[in-house]
Amino acid sequence: MHKHPESPKAPIPVPKPPLKWTGGKARIINEIVGRLPVGRRLIEPFVGGASVFLASSYDRYLLGDANQHLIDLYRSVVHRFDDLLALTSSYFIEDYRSKERYLEVRSAFNRSQDPLERSAQFLYLNRFGFNGLCRYNQSGEYNVPYGKPARVPRLPVERLVAFREKAARATFVAADFITVMRQAVPGDVVYCDPPYLDRDSAGRSFTGYGASGFGFDRHRELASMARTLAAQGVPVLISNHDCEAARSLYEGAQLFQFEARRSISADATRRATATELVAFFSPRHEQDERPIPSSFTGLQSNLFEESVVVG
Repeated sequence: MHKHPESPKAPIPVPKPPLKWTGGKARIINEIVGRLPVGRRLIEPFVGGASVFLASSYDRYLLGDANQHLIDLYRSVVHRFDDLLALTSSYFIEDYRSKERYLEVRSAFNRSQDPLERSAQFLYLNRFGFNGLCRYNQSGEYNVPYGKPARVPRLPVERLVAFREKAARATFVAADFITVMRQAVPGDVVYCDPPYLDRDSAGRSFTGYGASGFGFDRHRELASMARTLAAQGVPVLISNHDCEAARSLYEGAQLFQFEARRSISADATRRATATELVAFFSPRHEQDERPIPSSFTGLQSNLFEESVVVG
């Protein structure tokens, strides 16, 4: 019997993710993890900054992402930790705290075919670049601008160590979300954190993550796959903005809402309150036991603060 997602309990102390990540769930983690059903394995087709992975407690994990560079980094942390740390340390020095050096590393990163070298460069670009963005142009080149850090950012060694320890239970896959979700079987739980729909532009979505972006058709595919898995006995949760397009996509799922504060520009002091949505597609046998409300009732909870740049 799957535990039905309910209102979260007390805040969960969790390891901090090693990457800065726009749209990461670190500051609202209790709202997400508190609603994950019981299961043997958690599957994340959009692992991103890995906050949910680090905060949850499952026997095993299947962590996927379409970003090959991200998955290469996570694999390097697990399998080549000492080599990665030695190489990355050479970038986290004063000599590399300049726009010229940053652009040199970014250019080398876009040319490199060595997964270990790229992983070290990716971690440098993440920490020295602008506000934790991960963005590519239509040619697939990483194009995040220099972040102008006031001092040399600290290499997150402790966070990398904690990640490596927990990742012993994880399998990492660089693949499209459909490929990852097809691996789910009864006993698994699937949590999806896709690039969010634009609240103010019907059906539009963030397009900077990967050369091909993530448009409304892809969101429709994701919702369809969630229904398919639920019919096969696998619970699926999806996060998104609370907007009409999302509510329409997730019709028939149980919807939860909560508030989060987000930065609305490059100026981190400018904040706006946004409503987040979690759609729960319960397994078929649970749907038979209890009707799913068709209206958007949701849950109101405490106000959490998350710093995200929308650009």
